[in-house]
Amino acid sequence: MPTATEKLHLSEIAPNVVQSEIRSMTVECDRLGGVNLAQGVCDTEPPAPVVEQAIQAIRDGRNIYTRLDGIAPLREAIARKLERDNSMTVDPESEVLVTSGATGGLYAAALALLNPGDEVIVFEPFYGYHLNTLISLRIKPVVVPMAEGSWEIDFDRVRSAITEKTRALIVNTPSNPCGKVFSLKELEIIAGIVEENDLFLFTDEIYEYFVYDGTRHISPATLPGMAERTISISGLSKTFSITGWRVGYLAASSRWLGAIGYFHDLTYVCSPSAFQYGAAAGLLDLPVSYYTGMAEEYKMKRDKLCSALQDAGFTPSIPPGAYYVLADVSSIEGANAKEKARTLLRERGIAAVAGTAFFAGGRGEKLLRFCFAKRTEDLDRACKLLRG
Repeated sequence: MPTATEKLHLSEIAPNVVQSEIRSMTVECDRLGGVNLAQGVCDTEPPAPVVEQAIQAIRDGRNIYTRLDGIAPLREAIARKLERDNSMTVDPESEVLVTSGATGGLYAAALALLNPGDEVIVFEPFYGYHLNTLISLRIKPVVVPMAEGSWEIDFDRVRSAITEKTRALIVNTPSNPCGKVFSLKELEIIAGIVEENDLFLFTDEIYEYFVYDGTRHISPATLPGMAERTISISGLSKTFSITGWRVGYLAASSRWLGAIGYFHDLTYVCSPSAFQYGAAAGLLDLPVSYYTGMAEEYKMKRDKLCSALQDAGFTPSIPPGAYYVLADVSSIEGANAKEKARTLLRERGIAAVAGTAFFAGGRGEKLLRFCFAKRTEDLDRACKLLRG
């Protein structure tokens, strides 16, 4: 029989969209039995009400598809949370969508609002899933680097990156991987650029409760004129340590939400039903002190890890938000960041992520990203290994 080869091939983008370096390092860490500071799995214990209500929902038979926009108790809880913590007023019936994680929210929103060939401004260092989501949809990410270390933005560079094909801009605050929390002044300038050029603003605010040293998280949708053009994306994976449950959400004008919901339904159907009930219980039952206490706990973990990194001869960039540290590891043997990451894992038993996973154009070669969202005993072990 003849062998067909001309039409049986990968898509044009498939060879360039490979397993993330984060997952690659996790696999290698598991193989060697190291401490995984590579993946942001947030393996601390979930709050008891969240777990108990999810289990009860399973026992109560809440195991079928939900409405495409999610269960009413969760949408209503999200709306109350957004009003309380973000100063956002949204209609849970027409402006809130429960999604399969924040990544599912971005994917569905991009499908609904952007076309192949459109351009989207992405700040660097970037989260790889943002970049590759755009690429997978044949949308062109246009990378605008921030100043390394200070992570300041050159807004003239942002303006010069905008073309007639630009349709949107992505803001990740607090940021993965550098922990940058966008200031009010920065967000006001971004809002002005977005309005001047009639663009959408996609936000990823999933680390909103992980802010330190008096830093304040601001939701861009609350700025004047931004509610209609902002797609506010977040989730409960990090807040409740349930990354595997895939419970995210987005808030947007009803003008856009219907189409976004359709594409989310088409791609994911719905976020897992029982887990939605668990997440709703967390939002309804946990006091505000839960969130402030979590921030205090993670600040201590941040300081503990940064101290160990400094003792190991590295130079960490102290993050004001999220739960990652980018550190200069020039002293580690290796021709590039990937080799340095594997040297660190081999010699000290610590898995980190090559900085190049978050940079374009060959940048990030002297950096590694470390995650401190770990159980205390695991983080203590990692710090001991770092210090040798």
